[in-house]
Amino acid sequence: MIPAQNEEAAIGQVVSDLLRDQPNLAEVIVVDDGSSDGTAKVAAAAGATVVRHPLARGYGAAVKSGILASKGDFVLTLDGDGQHRTTDVAKFLALAEEHDLVAGHRVRWLHSSAWRLPGKWLLRQLSTYIVRQRIPDINCGLRLYHRDVILRYLHLCSDAYSFTATSMVLLIYWRHRVAFVPVDVLPVAGRGRVTVRTGLDTLMLLLRIATLLDPLRVFLPISAGVFLAGIAWGAPYALAGHGVSVGALLLVLTALLLFAVGLLSDQIAQLRKEQLER
Repeated sequence: MIPAQNEEAAIGQVVSDLLRDQPNLAEVIVVDDGSSDGTAKVAAAAGATVVRHPLARGYGAAVKSGILASKGDFVLTLDGDGQHRTTDVAKFLALAEEHDLVAGHRVRWLHSSAWRLPGKWLLRQLSTYIVRQRIPDINCGLRLYHRDVILRYLHLCSDAYSFTATSMVLLIYWRHRVAFVPVDVLPVAGRGRVTVRTGLDTLMLLLRIATLLDPLRVFLPISAGVFLAGIAWGAPYALAGHGVSVGALLLVLTALLLFAVGLLSDQIAQLRKEQLER
């Protein structure tokens, strides 16, 4: 399944290469996410089944449409700009039966713009903190899902570019079988669609996922930090015999409130966990 938007120049070659290198695929679906060029026409001419969004709905929404339109037990996704090697697909198919998610791990150190590296590192560290497991690559678009498994979590995944990150965090957190496959990516021409806003949206969504899955992992460290700041602020006043500092008291009360909110959120998260496990 290939989500694509205004990829007329590359999508035909991607579909042709995929059909040539992987002749045993049951189907190739291209989701045209509101393209203003001939992406859908070129993809259909190359042999793909085309699902069209009249208006652009986002990368994640395109992936969701492709998963829902597919009929097989497994769904493999790759980008429509030609950056992924279609010969790598065989490595993913070989691991399909034993895993619920097989994700690409881009081995080339500088596989995106240098200015994006700090943000990508931060998102990867946050994701690792949430799931308590090292994630080598959180947003590579070349991956293979067990369809029945990912369908359970589609309503929690983003419609935007952060679908890749949130879906991986969800599947790892719920202890599904996840494997990483080293892959290389090819340089592509044109302007990337990932912006600073995309990174901020992904960060906020990961924080929402964290509070949904394990709220105490978010609220407890913050509460402890605020509490210690209050103690550090108030201790000199108390030791000097000046009584209790109002600022320190407010910090301690804030820490207690954050801890209480974390406990309440944790109870709600446990209820949602029971619903997902049914």
